[in-house]
Amino acid sequence: MTDYVQVVTTTEHRQDAEAIAHSLVELRLAACVQIVGPVTSTYRWQGAIETGQEWQCWAKSRRQRYEEIEEAIRRLHPYEVPEILAVPILTGSAGYLAWLDEQL
Repeated sequence: MTDYVQVVTTTEHRQDAEAIAHSLVELRLAACVQIVGPVTSTYRWQGAIETGQEWQCWAKSRRQRYEEIEEAIRRLHPYEVPEILAVPILTGSAGYLAWLDEQL
């Protein structure tokens, strides 16, 4: 296993996703953030089942930066309880991982 993660969050508006992506890269908390969407999410919120369109941000970073990434996302995120999950990167090409390290 590597020391790398992809941190995912979702937002209702593309502009919020773009602001989060830009901030994470600018602060060198993520080497790259991909924005995917819209995706359809179905979830339970305050006792009701909701369905809505969202935009996903996938931030590539190092596991030890997770707390800083979470803090940065929480500062920018409009949701009361945003999804913020870290998914381990099991392996990757040496060149890409070296580039990722250079950007952080």
